[in-house]
Parts: sequence; structure tokens; C-alpha cells
Amino acid sequence: MLQLTASPAASALSALASEEHRGHGHDSLNAYAIGAGAFVALLLLLWITTRLNRDR
Repeated sequence: MLQLTASPAASALSALASEEHRGHGHDSLNAYAIGAGAFVALLLLLWITTRLNRDR
């Protein structure tokens, strides 16, 4: 029979993925600030798009 073996890289990634993480990311990142910044950026892009497409 054919025996399937994992490569060393795959086994290393599997071991890394199975480790427990102590934190939930960087403490300096604020989810609300990132969301608000993305929302403002999208509103700015929407405003620019509507200003450039006045003829349509």
C-alpha cells in the first residue's frame, strides 16, 4: 500500500496551529478605531466617486 507522509513543513505548520494563543492580537489595536477608520475611508471614496461621475 501507499503510505502518505506529511512533509516537515506541513508538520511544523500543524504544530504551530495547534498551540494555544495567549492573546487576541496586539493590545494597541482597537477594533472600534479600525472599523471607524475604514468606514470613514469608504465614505471618502464614495464622495470622490460621486464628484467625478457627475455626467452620469
